[in-house]
Amino acid sequence: MAYLSMGEAHRRITEYLNRFCDAVSSQDGASLKSLFALSSNSPSFLALADALNLFQDANRLIKQSDQYSQFGEIVVPLFRSLQNYKQGSLAEAHNAFEKSASAFIQEFRNWDSAWALEALYVIVYEIRVLAERADKQLASNGKSPEKLKGAGSFLMKVFGVLAGKGPKRVGALYATCQLFKIYFKLGTVHLCRSVIRSIETARIFDFEEFPKRDKVTYMYYTGRLEVLNENFPAADHKLSYALLHCNPHSEANIRMILKYLIPVKLSIGILPKDWLLEKYNLLEYRNVVQSLTRGDLRLLRRALQDHEDRFLRSGVYLVLEKLELQVYQRLVKKIYIIQKQKDPSKAHQVKLEVIVKALKWLDMDMDADEVECIMAILIFKNLVKGYFAHKSKVVVLSKQDPFPKLNGKPVNS
Repeated sequence: MAYLSMGEAHRRITEYLNRFCDAVSSQDGASLKSLFALSSNSPSFLALADALNLFQDANRLIKQSDQYSQFGEIVVPLFRSLQNYKQGSLAEAHNAFEKSASAFIQEFRNWDSAWALEALYVIVYEIRVLAERADKQLASNGKSPEKLKGAGSFLMKVFGVLAGKGPKRVGALYATCQLFKIYFKLGTVHLCRSVIRSIETARIFDFEEFPKRDKVTYMYYTGRLEVLNENFPAADHKLSYALLHCNPHSEANIRMILKYLIPVKLSIGILPKDWLLEKYNLLEYRNVVQSLTRGDLRLLRRALQDHEDRFLRSGVYLVLEKLELQVYQRLVKKIYIIQKQKDPSKAHQVKLEVIVKALKWLDMDMDADEVECIMAILIFKNLVKGYFAHKSKVVVLSKQDPFPKLNGKPVNS
């Protein structure tokens, strides 16, 4: 570090304090937000941290000035947070930042207009990110990581401040999305429900009022929740909304949405094109898609085995596993098409032993009883139209549309 004089340190601190006071008095949200962006590691922040570590009397400096002291409860802990952050003490940095944030929220409540929303967004973001990093550090030191859980409670307070009437309410969705990120990270997704209820049942909210960025994030997370609840039509609606309104240049975000939308689409009978999987590097779905087009159960099971960890981590494994019924339907349809070419008059009678042989050819060893059970399920779920002739061990297919399409609806459960 270059030599820093006491005078230069004093100058840096007073410059920051002046910028803070000016931003508030002129209601300049853009300037104010940059003064809280701790984890941005901006050169001016790091220079301020050096100045604070050298000039130990910043608190006295704040108390002695009427102009500075009115924001002392925000700035004093913010300075302490910055010092701890620079020294790598992330839990202490987080604690001090939360104190500063609490004091800021008290001020924010008193301001009539929503001019400081952008600054509040930065504070909310910092609370989450600092908590995540502090927990990582605590865990690596053998201590209990509880900062992110605390950040969740803190953001619920912020949500309460924003969710009232008036111009500040457009910030409620941003706080909600940050809460979702915390709950998904902690594996406490059931906590999302109460926040969703507040957003979706409150008369004061018109969803279209919110900023586009927040609407996309909200629909992405609520879509993922619908996937976990196996409510595929709702998941399709929400994730499709997120995809449609997502920034087309943000490939990483599009990929995140598609990771969940593709299994949902597959479950309602809509297959993605190969170029899409290629473009967004989602090739783990390639064999799943091919197993559906070919009626190849072995290929589906291999795909699930090869990418088991990835599918389990993203919570789509069970969705993909349930595609087996569609694969069986496709296999029976292939047998039917081959029979139709050979002998059209007998095409609608598919012998159980033929299905057993086809499965054996795919290295799937099943006896006639197991196959009969599968056929019964296919008929019950309306994937195959027809009936089962027990005596002759034959599936008699309907002459009219024997293999109904799903047409965007999930398999009857």
